[in-house]
Amino acid sequence: MITQEEMLSHFYSHLKSQGKKYKKKSLIKAKKAKPGLVVVTRTSDGEETRNTAEEGDWLVENQTSAEEKYLVKAETFEKKYTLRHSIGDGWGCYSPKGEIYAKEMTAADLAALGAQDILEFQAPWKETVIIKPGDYLVIPTDKSEIYRIAWKEFGETYEVVKE
Repeated sequence: MITQEEMLSHFYSHLKSQGKKYKKKSLIKAKKAKPGLVVVTRTSDGEETRNTAEEGDWLVENQTSAEEKYLVKAETFEKKYTLRHSIGDGWGCYSPKGEIYAKEMTAADLAALGAQDILEFQAPWKETVIIKPGDYLVIPTDKSEIYRIAWKEFGETYEVVKE
């Protein structure tokens, strides 16, 4: 499996030069996750990944048609989100902060790493994830991680940063 480090090394300059800079345009809901909670992330194209909460993790829900949920480590959550207001039962409404480099992946992009239709790689949370042509490959501007966002959810969640 291709590691986070290998993916970052291969794609960072490509995304920075061939992709665009984006920011999240929608608010998120989040609360502290209970350790041991298993979160299945589903997007419009099906199950994306499974992850088990550890102490300090946050459960995040995007405001998209798929309402995908995922876990975020505490230190990452603090860098990415600011509380706007509490909404009850431990949930809060948060504004995103920070920017990403992203590019819609083509078959040629994936072929550069030996993949034909689907490329498997290690997610930041150490599980295997896939990316296929049409999905977006994303790297925060601080180069801390690399991950995939399904095409539909990317369009519902991100907008180009106007320089």
